Amino acid sequence: MTIKIYPWLEKIAKQYEFDTVRITDSNLPDETKSNLRHFIENGYHGEMKWMADSLERRLSPEKIWKSVKTAIIFAKNYGPAHNPIDDILQKKYGNISVYARSKDYHSVMKGRLKQIAGQFVSKFRGEVKVFVDTAPLMEKPLAVKSGIGWQGKHTNLVSKKYGSWLFLGVILTNIKLPLNNAEEDHCGTCQKCIDICPTNAFPRPYQLDARRCISYLTIEFDGIIDTEYRKLIGNRIFGCDDCLAVCPWNKFAQTASDTKMQLGQRAGLMPLTTLLSLSEQQFRELFVGTPVRRAGYNKFIRNCLIAAGNAADRTLIPTILKFLDHETLHVQVMAIWALRQLCEEKTFQELKREWYDPHEALAAEWNAN
Repeated sequence: MTIKIYPWLEKIAKQYEFDTVRITDSNLPDETKSNLRHFIENGYHGEMKWMADSLERRLSPEKIWKSVKTAIIFAKNYGPAHNPIDDILQKKYGNISVYARSKDYHSVMKGRLKQIAGQFVSKFRGEVKVFVDTAPLMEKPLAVKSGIGWQGKHTNLVSKKYGSWLFLGVILTNIKLPLNNAEEDHCGTCQKCIDICPTNAFPRPYQLDARRCISYLTIEFDGIIDTEYRKLIGNRIFGCDDCLAVCPWNKFAQTASDTKMQLGQRAGLMPLTTLLSLSEQQFRELFVGTPVRRAGYNKFIRNCLIAAGNAADRTLIPTILKFLDHETLHVQVMAIWALRQLCEEKTFQELKREWYDPHEALAAEWNAN
């Protein structure tokens, strides 16, 4: 090649505001494949049926594209300006995960990678395909092989330079390129990410049971969240950052500086009174262009009602009452639960006499101890 690939990649990555770029081959280790099969066989994927349905394709990039030879991994830092664990204490506010406080990285990064891919083809020929967490491609293991970081005990990518705050994007190509070396695991004996998890979502280090994960429960799970998890969720209404935020490697992380992904002055914490007052149209308008909108209005309100029940703020009671006759069952159930947490027993029993419904799920919530 007349143009050296690494200098060109580093220059164009910087031009499109990526923080690092590395290259690896497209083969995944047998251990990675075994871990994925174990994850699915144990049902750790919960209601994410698409993961089981696409299992065979996930096991190797060649199952997605037969001609692939090389993976170019781009990483983007999204480190917060403060420790998000502090936001858990703001009980009267809905707490949104750091990654969802900016424009949806899927669309922003994919647009940039497509431009890079076009320039790559014009300079180096060959064919390319672009991925940003929207296909059955195991991006984290590829990032480990490329040397960007290692998968920590919380199963997320960790970098010496950027800590746990990295978005990933991949360009696959049918051209063989010079490869970077893989990164070693630097977790050592530390297991702070395991210990801090409110819901004990890690059966053991390097394994996640998504069914117990607050991110899964508030984003992917579409139903009545089990009583076991409601108090543990606290004020988290979309995702959870605990296992990421506690990682000691974050002391080296930098604050994200990509202005094109920011949403102006909108905060990641918003008053629950405001959030529970949103109409469906207002919800869509408020969170347009962000990952939060993906949850949908009803699921988002369900999450806000759980946070309200944990807020120890009785001024929320009138706002919660209006959801007792909501058309969605899991919203009604969470409204009952929230009222039980906030109301005096006499008041709750009065509400029960007025609103009691013999539907199995509703009756069970009204009658719960």
